Amino acid sequence: MLAENDFDISKLTSFKIGGKVKNLYFPETLAEFVEILEAEPEAVVVGNLSNILVSSKGYDGALICTKRIDEISVEGNIINAGAGVRGTKLSKLAAAEGLSGLEFMIAFPGSVGGEVYMNAGAHGQMIADVLKSALLYSPEDGIVKFSNKEMEFSYRTSICQKKPYIVLSAEFELKPDTAENIQEKMNENLTFRQNKQPSLTLPNCGSVFKNPEGDSAGRLLESIGAKEMKEGGVHVFEKHANFIINDNNATSMDVLRLMDRMSSAVENKYGIKLLPEVRYLGGNDEEEVNLCRKLQIGSIKIQK
Repeated sequence: MLAENDFDISKLTSFKIGGKVKNLYFPETLAEFVEILEAEPEAVVVGNLSNILVSSKGYDGALICTKRIDEISVEGNIINAGAGVRGTKLSKLAAAEGLSGLEFMIAFPGSVGGEVYMNAGAHGQMIADVLKSALLYSPEDGIVKFSNKEMEFSYRTSICQKKPYIVLSAEFELKPDTAENIQEKMNENLTFRQNKQPSLTLPNCGSVFKNPEGDSAGRLLESIGAKEMKEGGVHVFEKHANFIINDNNATSMDVLRLMDRMSSAVENKYGIKLLPEVRYLGGNDEEEVNLCRKLQIGSIKIQK
């Protein structure tokens, strides 16, 4: 097990933003994970840090990163993947096994734990369509196995956002298909992402806001001129208004102020409150905390 103190978390976040984290742990087994969490019950559990904005002022608590819990096994049409397995890797492995259902994960920046947590999806597919069961942990229940139905999936949410469950691994039930059909779907998804979404080499955290029911956050943001918006070291992506790019040395405050401008403009014009997909971790800056509350950024703790 690897442990780091006063770790510069910007090295790990896909946004390349974030200050120092007091204690950072990288368990490699479920036993190590439970041991750490029992010793650090207030620790925040993270995966690939692809949709988390960490405060540039840092975080004074403990983080447990599951990226090293990355075992994969295949049995027939069932793939079991640890929380730290990257979505892109899993998609490619399924394709190599002639199994269809995970093509939507190609070029996903996140890992299985976070993707199950938020019921990630794209191109008309989502985790709920293919998940058979998930191995979860909570302080009260210990390690438990939940079926798809017990996960209480809905748009960009699961039971893990309602109760203190942490995803340790997931079991996916896929369908056999030809390599040609699977690759065709993956190529279509890749082409769409390349034309509409920023490359993984551009520091960003994926979609900033959730789509409101019956509409698109990107469409609403484009209609209010968000693509022209900049704040400090960040700007809205030129090809899709629901992405924020870190130009260089941006701060978490730059991101939150830009999100506030984007959200306020949509609410003022349409009366629609856009809710963030990105989550925040921090709390050492009062203005940041107030902006987070205004934006209704949730699901990850803010220090008091």
